[in-house]
Amino acid sequence: MSEGTLKPLIIPIFIPNAGCPHRCIFCDQERITSQHGAGIGGDQIREVLNTAINAGGFDVRRSPEVAFFGGTFSSLPKDRMRGLLDSVMPYIGKGYIRSIRVSTRPDCLDNERLEIMKTHGVETVELGAQSMDDEVLSLSHRGHTAQDTVRAVHALKAGRFRVGIQLMPGLPGDSEKKFRATISKVIDLCPDMVRLYPALVIRGTGLEGMYREGRYCPLSLQKGVEICVESCIRLETNGIPVIRIGLMSSPTLLEKGQIVSGPWHPAFGFLVRSAIHEKKIRPDLPGPGGASELVIFAPKREIPLVRGFRNRGLRAIEAKTGARVVGVRPDDTLPAGTVRIEKI
Repeated sequence: MSEGTLKPLIIPIFIPNAGCPHRCIFCDQERITSQHGAGIGGDQIREVLNTAINAGGFDVRRSPEVAFFGGTFSSLPKDRMRGLLDSVMPYIGKGYIRSIRVSTRPDCLDNERLEIMKTHGVETVELGAQSMDDEVLSLSHRGHTAQDTVRAVHALKAGRFRVGIQLMPGLPGDSEKKFRATISKVIDLCPDMVRLYPALVIRGTGLEGMYREGRYCPLSLQKGVEICVESCIRLETNGIPVIRIGLMSSPTLLEKGQIVSGPWHPAFGFLVRSAIHEKKIRPDLPGPGGASELVIFAPKREIPLVRGFRNRGLRAIEAKTGARVVGVRPDDTLPAGTVRIEKI
């Protein structure tokens, strides 16, 4: 496998809620990550990195990147910012780690903090924007505005950082129309990447209180998938990759009763990607009555997308064509996102 086709290697270090000025209505980072961030320091970082470097899958050709997730990195005290980054710098110097990425809020960036990050190996900054609608942001107790996100993106691009934007459809006050407008505004900002995390009702959060009181109605799983399918297609058609869809699970989050409601599925991202793939191949499928049985050929790596979660993709193909799918076979001569149909 050539270096260009290797999957990038992210080494996550979670600092749950560290630096956050307050708790947003939807958030409980310690449950989401199953970690506590208060005690994270140089010793813990070195332990994580040494373990990663000595693991079987570590390969410097995968451009290893340390990622500080879960808190508001640029809102930490400046000495703590430097201390965390300084713990990674020797590994960059030795060539084990290529760069660092951090996540932060749009309203917690200033020139001094940008300079600290720039001189300490940070190449990518992800902004927890969540929405580009001020009413949604206010109802979610975010404490920043959509314009703060615009300013932050411009400042990061001026500093030559790669920019990510994290979005959360389905927050209080949100709607399909509002989230479409959010996607339009994000497309105009031209970030380097986007993550989509549909809002979930997690036990102990302010959102749970609203839900219990009947003041908040979360997205259904089907609607969450539909919104993310449309958003991904629009973003990626405009050259903006969506690098994550759906909240990553953790042992604590998966405990019974932790997710109270919302569009949760352990394979949410796969549901979205397989639905997108089904839309792509729809023009290649025969109409009803064209055949009684079909064999589908697809690039080998895309066969799971053709099949879909628990073969739901095949059932959708059968419903459209009126034919039974009797086989799905690899054909790597086909371009990505296409299939060849053999009628029987």
